[in-house]
Amino acid sequence: MFTGIDEVDWASMRHAYGSAQDVPGLLRGLASADPAEREIALDGMYGAVHHQGDVYDSTLACVPYLFRLAAREEVRDRGEIVELLVSIGGDGEVPEGVDAGYAMAHAAVRSGAEVFARLAADPDWGVRRTAANAVVRFLDRPERVLGLLRERIAVERDDRVLLALTEGLGFLARRHPGHAREVVDLLTALSLAPYGPGQRLAALGQLAGSAPDRLPADLVPTVVGLLRERSGQRPDPACEPDRPDTNTLVGRLRRLRPSDEEGSQLLRTLHTGLDGRVADRIALLNGQLTSPDPTDRCNAMWMSAGLFRDWRADYSTPVALIGAHLAAEEDQLRDAATSVLEDLYQLAAPAADDLHALVTSRPELWVRHWEHGPPTLGEPLRALARSGDPRAVPVLEQLLAAPDAPYDLGQVVAHLGPAAQPLAPALRAGLAGLSLDDPDVHNRATVLLTALGELHDTESLPLVLRLLTDLPDHRLRSLVVGAALRTLGAFGGAAREAIPVVRGLLDGENAIDAADALWTLTGDAAAVLPVLLTPDGEIVAHRGATEVLARLGPEAAPAVVGLRREAEAAHAWVRTPAACALWRIGGEAESELVLPLLRSTWARTPELRRPVAECVAAMGPAGAPLHDLLRAELAAPQRYMAPCGGYAPLAVFSDERLLEICRSALGAG
Repeated sequence: MFTGIDEVDWASMRHAYGSAQDVPGLLRGLASADPAEREIALDGMYGAVHHQGDVYDSTLACVPYLFRLAAREEVRDRGEIVELLVSIGGDGEVPEGVDAGYAMAHAAVRSGAEVFARLAADPDWGVRRTAANAVVRFLDRPERVLGLLRERIAVERDDRVLLALTEGLGFLARRHPGHAREVVDLLTALSLAPYGPGQRLAALGQLAGSAPDRLPADLVPTVVGLLRERSGQRPDPACEPDRPDTNTLVGRLRRLRPSDEEGSQLLRTLHTGLDGRVADRIALLNGQLTSPDPTDRCNAMWMSAGLFRDWRADYSTPVALIGAHLAAEEDQLRDAATSVLEDLYQLAAPAADDLHALVTSRPELWVRHWEHGPPTLGEPLRALARSGDPRAVPVLEQLLAAPDAPYDLGQVVAHLGPAAQPLAPALRAGLAGLSLDDPDVHNRATVLLTALGELHDTESLPLVLRLLTDLPDHRLRSLVVGAALRTLGAFGGAAREAIPVVRGLLDGENAIDAADALWTLTGDAAAVLPVLLTPDGEIVAHRGATEVLARLGPEAAPAVVGLRREAEAAHAWVRTPAACALWRIGGEAESELVLPLLRSTWARTPELRRPVAECVAAMGPAGAPLHDLLRAELAAPQRYMAPCGGYAPLAVFSDERLLEICRSALGAG
């Protein structure tokens, strides 16, 4: 296996952390009889030699030895070695312009693809499963790959391997459309009895992505029935082989995997293939959420987040079903439910009663304490407050009386609207009790200031001024000063006694916030413009300056020339706020420049649709030339930032806010 390994000049090669002289030890560790040593070696390969998918000269030098290890039956965990080879080789195609190292890695793995073909019949099911993934990516001639997959499906008896072979068929159909018809015929056959429920679910998932017209008319009841049949056959997790408990990333990821990772992948594939068939996906989700098997229900909750995040629909039924799991005894079910609900904001309202019941019965869940960093609101309470439910207010009031109130408490006040007004006395008391000498005063102060600003609580004005005048200098003082100035701005004309203090901050590091507050308090453009413009009329290099100029409206006329230059910038994040400011300052006289620019931004930079919609709303009837964009947005079934992918906690909130703005601008709000 390791012939010639000591003759390689590893010390001259590199990996993510420097010299690759430790790589021979990692390769030998993969062949160890000790499972912990194998896992540590695998972690080292992913962590250094193939760090975050990167390819180094040492990565290329490892490939021949990895193939030798994968081919030796006496080596344990060879399936993980095959997975590593697939990752090094990429997905089987090399895009034009890719870095030479990745192209060489792909070529190196492809050159050993005959090994994958032999491993497809290996005695070890884990090797056969990963080899099925490898052959469709690296073996030459798609007709040969199809024949190999067909042959293996005919003789394979392990459901886990059959699922991988079926997934390979779907990949083959998408990669080689010329063979799609044969593949689809085979997938259709695999989706029917007498094949097992897992195999049939896998085939339906691949058909959804490659040939949706071949799906059965009764898809949802079929899938729900197969899911429940499969759950009854699922082996007890206690029967799974013990794995080493190593302090490695590989080990941690393994422990975080769902207890039924295979089932999770099956349903995720099906949901992904169904894509915009939202009614079917909701019906399927409802079936999953009412399964008698708790693992299926848990998988459904984790999958629901992607559906809610990407598509607009009436989700009241699945949200209510998720809410019902908040009373579950299993921590895993409750945690999955709260994780989904906290990112739904007002769409979590159908689960509000269940959230309130959990918050009332479990005070220990009100706050989440972290090993590093300040405490935060617990997920159930945060979800209840974000949904706008006033029953969160008494609990938040209790937390405000504690010395370590969650630092994000102020952020949920805005979602509660007028119902949060009873919090004002506790917020003021907290602000009055701050020790300004405390080095962590910024954590507590910004919470309180944000909330008081949302409530427009002018009774707290003396306390806000105390922070601006008496707070000692330290590295995070500007955070507190900025929050205090924004709170004064929210108070508006009722905070006029703060004017001298605010004027004194116009030449400091919080100058833009001070200028914004001063304009709100006085309407004195002559005092504010010098902070926002350079002597030659350019906009100061601060991302907030353009927004403040927009709020000045016609009083910011001296900024028009500079804003026109910014509106011609290459970057949409610069020119779009400049265009919006131009309209608010110059009105219809700027239409010829502003309207085409906003239309272009809407189409090319969806991330900026909210500020564009706000600008169109501010235009009133003059914004009519852009109303077609807003009507199209309201009619679109997909959220404006979809597909988000990964972790996008603000996706639903931001999209629902965009829809509100569009309706308001069109007079339908």
